[in-house]
Amino acid sequence: MELYLKVAVTSAALSLIMTPLLRKISYKVGAVDQPKESRKIHNHVMPRLGGPAIFLSFLISLIMYVPLETEFYGLLMGSILILVIGMLDDIYGLSPLIKLGGQVAAVLVFIAFGNQVEFLTNPFDGLFYLGVLSIPVTVMWMVGVTNALNLIDGLDGLASGVSAIALTAFAIIAVQNEQMLVALTALALLGGILGFLKYNFYPAKIFLGDSGSLLLGYMISALSVMGLLKSVTMVTFIIPMLLLGVPILDTFFAILRRYWHKRPIFQADKGHLHHRLLNLGMSHKQAVLFIYLISVGFGIGAVLFFQNGTGF
Repeated sequence: MELYLKVAVTSAALSLIMTPLLRKISYKVGAVDQPKESRKIHNHVMPRLGGPAIFLSFLISLIMYVPLETEFYGLLMGSILILVIGMLDDIYGLSPLIKLGGQVAAVLVFIAFGNQVEFLTNPFDGLFYLGVLSIPVTVMWMVGVTNALNLIDGLDGLASGVSAIALTAFAIIAVQNEQMLVALTALALLGGILGFLKYNFYPAKIFLGDSGSLLLGYMISALSVMGLLKSVTMVTFIIPMLLLGVPILDTFFAILRRYWHKRPIFQADKGHLHHRLLNLGMSHKQAVLFIYLISVGFGIGAVLFFQNGTGF
């Protein structure tokens, strides 16, 4: 337990130090968010290079305390690639197609180190082994979750807080299932997020940016493959769906909404859950805290589901 605490606290402390530095760098390199777009809800220029602060804090903490296994090198290398893609988008702006290609490449790097979804549970007849479908299913899952986190990053502290809640539940489940390395990785990432949240919660001094939201989505989806989706039980797919309930459902309804109105799926709009809560009269902070509460409910549900099931 002491090691778990050390990893999380060290990462949080490093993030508290690094985030102000990345805030200054954001202005210097032009990684700022402009309020000119109609869907923006802030009214002044904001730095948006939060990803590197979280990643560096996570990485240093992990290296200090944890001997890494081969499969984790795939996670780290893929994370670096997704971080670079996000940073380039924050600074220069990339087309959706280039970003999608970068995400797929990052997932393939992860897979190359032996990480993939090899089967899906069938509640009526055991397991369905994916075979040749294993790689495309892994790609679709990870790219889907990565973009789901990116899509809910619309209010101060929203995506980072939802990620922190999901990782807390994830770490609890991993500890109970004696997956020490997965738990430590989740806690290192959690610490980095918590340190960053001091500057990202309303009123934010820095945004996650694509470097942060894509990184968090990628790493959480990767951890789910390494832990939740590698064991042979009924609950393997349900638990990560619960942990990521808010971003997954919000993305699902966003796709339906855009399809129904014949708009491009990747075209941003103001129809997400957080926008609707604001339209109902909630304040910025109230909307974020309300979604946190929903996420906590999903997280508790995932932990209880695990405890009443047969494991991962």
